[in-house]
Amino acid sequence: MASSVAGGVPSRSAIVADTTSGHHLLTIHGYSRTKDMPTGERVKSHPFIIGGHRWRIDYYPGGVRPEVADYVSLSLILEEDGPAPVKAQYDICLVTKEEEAEQAASMASAPVDEFAPRKGWEYSKFVRRVELESSKYLTNDSFTVRCDIVVVHGYRAAGGMAALVSVPPCDLRENLGRLLDTGMGADVVFEVGGETVAAHRCVLAACSPVFAAQLFGPMKEGNAAHGVVVCVEDMDAEVFKALLRFTYAGLLPETFKEDGVVCQHLLVAADRYGMGRLKLICEQKLCEYIDIGTAAAILTLAEQHRCEGLKKACFDFLTAPPNLRAVVATDGFQHLIASCPSLMVELMAMSPTH
Repeated sequence: MASSVAGGVPSRSAIVADTTSGHHLLTIHGYSRTKDMPTGERVKSHPFIIGGHRWRIDYYPGGVRPEVADYVSLSLILEEDGPAPVKAQYDICLVTKEEEAEQAASMASAPVDEFAPRKGWEYSKFVRRVELESSKYLTNDSFTVRCDIVVVHGYRAAGGMAALVSVPPCDLRENLGRLLDTGMGADVVFEVGGETVAAHRCVLAACSPVFAAQLFGPMKEGNAAHGVVVCVEDMDAEVFKALLRFTYAGLLPETFKEDGVVCQHLLVAADRYGMGRLKLICEQKLCEYIDIGTAAAILTLAEQHRCEGLKKACFDFLTAPPNLRAVVATDGFQHLIASCPSLMVELMAMSPTH
């Protein structure tokens, strides 16, 4: 009978937590206009989903109670009526534009707390107002907080013999992206903006009903000797390439995440090709770019392309009478009147004179 050898390699197992993590960025625009809110009054953020649960952040510009009236207070709330509490780690911190993508370093050692439905965690002394106003975080009368959340779903045993085999993460995204880059096996060529772009009909048809009809259905273009050639009118080549990149790999170039104008063009392209998720991503991103100079143009876009969430965000911004008066004076507002006259009834209803 075999016996164990002293000093041999031990077997190994582990107990691990099943978790889902994510983060949310909340920007306070027009900070100086919120400072006069009475202590204890709050403004609720729009809800957001992390770890399969719905959350929100409450902003108290005058502090949550009198003893912290010199501070900005925040609360993280579980915005749902679940039957059981949710276990989660969390961290909220101020970030600059450059720091927005950096995960909180303290998350690994953060305690796991329980969030009861409609309850949350309070950060009564998030930042003293005088310190915020002299800090690098307040720029153009705005500041951003990053909220990191790790939801703990449960615990399980791991390891044993299976631990000897390491399975790498799925690389389908990288493989499909490489297929687009190399053009290997491409069977369709798009002529757009003076450039030609090779692609694969099956991939495009699987992700877009418009591509499916155009490339396989009654709308199918005629064949050329080297495959199908499709002319794309009224679209910039870089916008079309970004559309294809998202189709293959679910990713967007950084320029399309950081530039509100090109994001508008991509939303139009996503709507044109029936790519709902990409359209919603652009719609969500454009909510961050609503200001005096852009509100009219973004509202026009939202109305023309049936973006209800983006339209509501524009109206929320225009609810403030000073914002509405300033937007009415812009050139974009005249274009809005000409392009979407039906919106005038809703805008007039928001006017303080009505």
